Amino acid sequence: MKILKTIQEMSVFSKKARRDGKSIGLVPTMGFLHEGHLSLVKSALLSVDLTVVSIFINPAQFGKNEDLDKYPRNMDKDLALLKEAGVDVVFAPEASEMYPGGFITFVTPQGGLEDVLEGEIRPGHFRGVATVVAKLFNITEPDKAFFGQKDAQQCLIIKKLAHDLNFSAEIVILPTVRETDGLAKSSRNSYLDAKERKAAPAIFKALQMAQHMIELGENDPSVVTAEIRKMIGRTKLLDLEYAVITDPETLHPVDSIGGRALALIAAKVGTTRLIDNIMIER
Repeated sequence: MKILKTIQEMSVFSKKARRDGKSIGLVPTMGFLHEGHLSLVKSALLSVDLTVVSIFINPAQFGKNEDLDKYPRNMDKDLALLKEAGVDVVFAPEASEMYPGGFITFVTPQGGLEDVLEGEIRPGHFRGVATVVAKLFNITEPDKAFFGQKDAQQCLIIKKLAHDLNFSAEIVILPTVRETDGLAKSSRNSYLDAKERKAAPAIFKALQMAQHMIELGENDPSVVTAEIRKMIGRTKLLDLEYAVITDPETLHPVDSIGGRALALIAAKVGTTRLIDNIMIER
């Protein structure tokens, strides 16, 4: 397994792979890997010739009062997991490599997807995401790039990014990986103390309740979200930020639940902010 630190090294590797007729799969991560990340890695290993995993805690997607400095890190463990999995390359640049002095050019999504839900709560977040993903696509030249459904809004924005900026990479979205009690795997779960960890699965239980209501015939999203708020409100340590039923392609709130819908929740568990979602089909 190669560990590359510079853009030049990564670019040289990618261009040689291209010349050799090898397909490349990219799994972008911020490290502190868990089973969710590894499910993306496994999918890449099965579908391309060469798998590249990037480990880069992207400062451009963190706001002033967010957790950049305390974001969990364990590079040694990450590298051991990726080596065991059979990854070909780990691209692990420093922030100064990706954003050198004088850097002024950012990719800013527009059109509505970027300023609702996560975008409203975290202004500028998706500008940082779109910028780093565009840079990674240019540097690694992937045939396929792998992302998790837990970050549903991010996935939609990245799909639009790839289409609008004519990147050739196929965007592969894989299901959310969960703990046995339903909590979505997340690096931020490491922030939870024992009581918070016990409370956190209520987020997924509320999504399951919403799914059950809709499958039984409820088509009024306001009724469903009211029940979500009640359920979250009864759970100590949880503070609901939003609970919405949306169109899965536009994230526009729906007036009536028809065929497919996406239910999304964001909540603070103690001081830790978690997000989750579930696709609902009738």
